[in-house]
Parts: sequence; structure tokens; C-alpha cells
Amino acid sequence: MSLAGKGFMIWKVKDCEGGNPSQIASVAQSAGLTHVLIKIADGIGTYNEDRARGIDLVAPVAQALRQKGMQVWGWHYVYGYNPAAEAQIAVKRCKQLALDGYVIDAEVEYKVPGAEEKAKVFMTELRKGIPNLPVALCSFRFPSYHPTFPWKVFLEKCDYNMPQVYWEKAHNAGEQLRRSVRELQSLTPIRPVVPTGPVYNTADWAPAAAEIADFLNTARSLNLAAVNFFSWEYGRSNLKALWNTIANFNWGGSNPQPVPQDITEAYIAALNARNPSEVAKLFHDNAIRITASLSIQGNDAIKAWYTIFLNQTLPNATFRLTSSSGSGNSRYFTWQATSPKGKITNGNDTFGLLDGKISYHYTFFTITSS
Repeated sequence: MSLAGKGFMIWKVKDCEGGNPSQIASVAQSAGLTHVLIKIADGIGTYNEDRARGIDLVAPVAQALRQKGMQVWGWHYVYGYNPAAEAQIAVKRCKQLALDGYVIDAEVEYKVPGAEEKAKVFMTELRKGIPNLPVALCSFRFPSYHPTFPWKVFLEKCDYNMPQVYWEKAHNAGEQLRRSVRELQSLTPIRPVVPTGPVYNTADWAPAAAEIADFLNTARSLNLAAVNFFSWEYGRSNLKALWNTIANFNWGGSNPQPVPQDITEAYIAALNARNPSEVAKLFHDNAIRITASLSIQGNDAIKAWYTIFLNQTLPNATFRLTSSSGSGNSRYFTWQATSPKGKITNGNDTFGLLDGKISYHYTFFTITSS
């Protein structure tokens, strides 16, 4: 069964829509997804099972997704410590769940001496058990960085190459995707590329909605049949602007364009990235920022304020947009934040915009103990 369109990877079922299968399926359908990839195993053990209650969390989600016409693939992080046993658990889960495809997540553990032989054992045992099921390799984006990885051994028995095109600490999504496809298609054997893009954040980086749009448009321009994103949990919690960009992207259109991200969503996304520079980019050079106790002006002063706010006042905070209104050059919105050092439940802001950037910002909030 071939892949086409947009897909999302699920890491922990319980953290997706509260673990509700019908809700997961409804959200997936609303986002225009054609496939969902769920973690089914880790090493030699099963994954996404509630062992205390003896419940498989994947099965009901898979059933709900299929009822809405979506493919369900399983993904599995493999270590190579016991490749035959890892292959056996993969086969068991694929058959048990009647999956539409299986994804091998092989990474750094397969760059050590002897990895090629381990990969041969794994792939031979895997294909004995699931000879006809589509299989994908989900690994590094640039083979040139990982010459000791056993690319050929894996790909000889795979149907797809599913690279993790995560442009961490950079913002050139399209450029990195083009390079990844170019390098992967220089390998032998050549397999169709279905890239996986990042929907997650680190302490000092997060992809912007515009970068996700660039990734999607680049994939379409390269005539790639499908894309995936990792992961559902991040996209539906603190990175909703990215989720919305993917959901609104018309994969099947002749010239697809995502719905532009509103400045309020971009502002909350930049706060969640905990990157003062990204926040400051949303403001005009001479923007004014006003609170009840302090007024500051200029991009450098604004960046300095957010540096203290994000790193000292509310370190490791998660921000959430709770309402937004306004159009043209005015926005009114409310927001909340939680941090180990406190929380905000009454954020109330106004933006005045000029040429799409913030020229005036009034904000009111109080910080209370968590």
C-alpha cells in the first residue's frame, strides 16, 4: 500500500487527545491527514501498552483511524543489541495490529562496528515474517554525515526512505530538504523519499510556521508523494501554530499555499521557543512596549526584556493563546503561561501593527505561584 499526502507520528498515545481513539481520528481527519504512524515497539519490547491494566492502546486508535479512511503504520526504535528479537517483536505487532506499513527507526546505535551484520540479521528476520508489508527506514537526513551507518543493508529490503529532516538550530527548511533528497537518491538502492519534518522544540530552538510551510511546499515541488511530522503531542500542545499550518495546507492542490499565521500565533510560538531573538523579530526597530510599570522602546531593549523574562522570570515556561480578536492593524488577545517559578492566568495584550510587524504593544499580566 503506497503513501500519499500528509501524516503525523504519534509517540505516546496517552498524550494525544487524552488517549481518546475517536477524538484522535476526528482531529486527524480535520487536519487532512492520510496516514498516522504510531510507536508500537521499543527494542525488544512492545510500546503504547498499559501494562498495569493489560490494555493495548494502539489497537482502538488504529481501528478509529481506519474507519475514517486513513492508513495506520507502526514505528519502532531499534538498538541492534538483539536484532533477531527486535525483528520478531516487530512482526508480532504488525500482524497483531493489522498495520498498513512498518517503520524502522534506526539511529546512532547502528553506527558502531558490527552494525552491518546486525542490520542483516534484523532485516532477514523481519522480511521472513512480513514479506509483503511496506517497510520504511526512518533515519538520518544526510548520509554524508553518517558513512558508517549500514544504509545499503537496510534499504535493500525497504520500500521507502523516510529521513528525519530536522533543521535544529537553523531555519532553512527547504534547503535542507532538497539536500536530504539529493543525498538519499545518490544511495544504492534508490528508494522513494517520504521525509519527516520537526514539530517539536528544544530549549533554544523551534521551527517557525513559515519554515513548516517551506518544508511542505518544497516537498510538493520535488514531487514527493508524502510527508510526515514528528510529533502529534508537541503539535497539539504548545506548538499549535505549526499544527494549524500543516492542517491548512492543501496537499492535493495544484499550487498549495498554507493559511498565513496570525501575528498573535507567531508571538506565542516564539515565546514557546524561548528565544528572545525570535520574539524581537516580530517587532519594528522602534516599537514601543508598555506595561503598567514600565515603557521601553527599540528592538534591542525589547530583546533584553524578553531575555530576562524567558530565562529568569519564567524559565522553561509554556505559553497558551486563550482568545484572539481584531483584524487589520489591531489585535486583542488573552494568554496564559505556566513555569516552575510561577504562572500567569490573566495575560491581556494589545498589538498595533505596521507593515505586518508590532509597532505598539500593551501588555498586562500578574505572576502567581505555581
